[in-house]
Amino acid sequence: MGNLVINVKKFLSNKNTVTIICVVAGILVLYIGYTWRVSSATNPTTIPYAKVALPSRHVITSDDIGYMEVSSSVLSKSNNMIRNANQLIGKEVMYGTTIPQNSFFYTETVVSPENQPDSVLADSPDGYTLFELPVDLNTTYGNSIYPGNYIDLWFKGTNDYNRLIYTNLISSIKVLDVRDSQGKSVFETSAESRTPSVLLFAVPDELYSLLSKARALSGYNIEIIPVPRNKNYTANPGETEVASEYVKEFILSKTEIIPDENISSGSSSGNNNNNVDEDEEDEDEEGS
Repeated sequence: MGNLVINVKKFLSNKNTVTIICVVAGILVLYIGYTWRVSSATNPTTIPYAKVALPSRHVITSDDIGYMEVSSSVLSKSNNMIRNANQLIGKEVMYGTTIPQNSFFYTETVVSPENQPDSVLADSPDGYTLFELPVDLNTTYGNSIYPGNYIDLWFKGTNDYNRLIYTNLISSIKVLDVRDSQGKSVFETSAESRTPSVLLFAVPDELYSLLSKARALSGYNIEIIPVPRNKNYTANPGETEVASEYVKEFILSKTEIIPDENISSGSSSGNNNNNVDEDEEDEDEEGS
């Protein structure tokens, strides 16, 4: 036993031996560390992906979801990637977003239906009313009018002498949305082609009344025509206002002006009583 210990001490006291041992130990440490890192980086994890292209506001079901194995290194680069299908089923694709086929799901592309933004109502200021103008592919210049554009609305019709009236009626009006015949936003997805059916605006109540009366008039061949302008017109919008007082007065002259109906019945009866009292006073004065 004593000889063994002596031999071990002699072996370890040899500088060459110690060097070899250190080199071998270093190689083992590097190998073990490298193997652990490679194993961690390539350890596959199953995550959901879109089997088909999903358009805006689509309600996600289990049929839309496939599963794929990816390495941990991919997941480490995307903290917002959804990894559990239970977080997807019943959710909607975010408004204005399309999830491409074979794409992963991300937290910013899906939302609960109750939290889905209604962009049209959200963009409508207080005191404004939503107005729909029927259009088609031709009157939108081949789908060249986009939400957010500022355009003009022109008036086309005939007067009492069957002479043409064609002029700008309302200037600098903002397009809130372009929708198809199904009420779907034309530009909210690129997954399908949609044909414009209406333009949506938010206008002050007075302009809403004017436009509605113009559209309701019969016998004057009236059309309200959207006219797009250039980028500077949208970048520097003016006030939304009537551009032709002549056309405004023409429309109003063909419709009935409704009196103010906000006067309470009590006030009306009170005014009537005052009138009666004044009439009685006048009769008394005449009699005297």
